[in-house]
Amino acid sequence: MGILDKELNDDEEMFITLTLDDDTELETRILTIFEVELEDGTSQDYIVVIPVDENEQDNEDGEVLIYRYFEDEDGNPTLDNIQDDEEFEIVSDAFDELLDNEAFDQMD
Repeated sequence: MGILDKELNDDEEMFITLTLDDDTELETRILTIFEVELEDGTSQDYIVVIPVDENEQDNEDGEVLIYRYFEDEDGNPTLDNIQDDEEFEIVSDAFDELLDNEAFDQMD
């Protein structure tokens, strides 16, 4: 595995700083990294982050950001924007299902 191990410990929080298109920086906490099978039969990893304040507390509106996630041969992570609305819908649905399954597992 690379720097951002897909099996993040529940008690281990990881933070990353994103540089946005306008060159501003946004501090975020990693919620999860997950794999999605796309309509063309390929699979792609995605990362979900939530913006945090200066005290590393999650933003109040609960808005999350989802990006494509890659690692190079040395395990260095790279994030990329989701390419189109269709891909975003597929990934959003997969993330919603992941959340539903996690909520169901916590009820056990």
